[in-house]
Amino acid sequence: MNPRFPVYIISKGRWESRLTSKALERMGVPYHIVVEPQELEQYAAVIARKKILVLPFSNLGQGSIPARNWVWEHARSIGAARHWILDDNISSFGRYNQNFKIQSGSGTIFHAAEDLVERFTNVAIAGFQYWMFIPRKQKKPPLTLNTRIYSCILIRNDIPYRWRGRYNEDTDMSLRVLKDGWCTILFKAFYCTKMATMTMKGGNTESLYLLNNQKDGRLLMAQSLLNQHPDVTTIVQKWGRWQHSVDYSKFARNKLILKTEFEGVEFPANEYGMKLQQVAK
Repeated sequence: MNPRFPVYIISKGRWESRLTSKALERMGVPYHIVVEPQELEQYAAVIARKKILVLPFSNLGQGSIPARNWVWEHARSIGAARHWILDDNISSFGRYNQNFKIQSGSGTIFHAAEDLVERFTNVAIAGFQYWMFIPRKQKKPPLTLNTRIYSCILIRNDIPYRWRGRYNEDTDMSLRVLKDGWCTILFKAFYCTKMATMTMKGGNTESLYLLNNQKDGRLLMAQSLLNQHPDVTTIVQKWGRWQHSVDYSKFARNKLILKTEFEGVEFPANEYGMKLQQVAK
């Protein structure tokens, strides 16, 4: 199976690495990669032209925000109820089951996630957890409600928000929908393997995080979120670097609302045709 909703990768300066594109190609997942016009030739040399969408602007100095909002309007224009928007530094996607992390060979995990989200009337945003945050030797639930969604995001297209700011736009978006009573779903049964922020060339590394040789981009990011959401945000030092810390506990009161047609329905276990296979190296 493949996702029913359109999948977009926003990318800049990463036609050589193109980690997310390669991962989706391996899985046979249809997608569009969204690039700025001055980089079309480089991307078209390594990705089929029909998969490339060209933005009507370039080098705005606002990070990925304008591209994210352009993608949102594109998805609405084709009649999609939701859309996936992915960062361009995700090397693989997979399933976490019985404390094993197993790379997915198809887009079925996207489809299964969509099915669960579509059972409810009030899920604004959903997405996959980072591989690094589901350690094998700890017991983890299949999903977490009402927390931040990042990097691999399924967005409901008719919610009254748009991306804003320069940093931490995913956390800001999650907090805005939660404060208005919507729910978010962070899947841990499905994961994405993402490179850490500021560890790859391209993207926002040079244009935002290291702007004017500002090496402490993480502090700028944390301060930005504190300014936007001082009621739930603090700045702390973790692992020898500045980080924002958000208290999501107040959003536990946001409850999922089941669609009427699913009331009283029992959902048996469904593997969606997925089978564990040993792949020869």
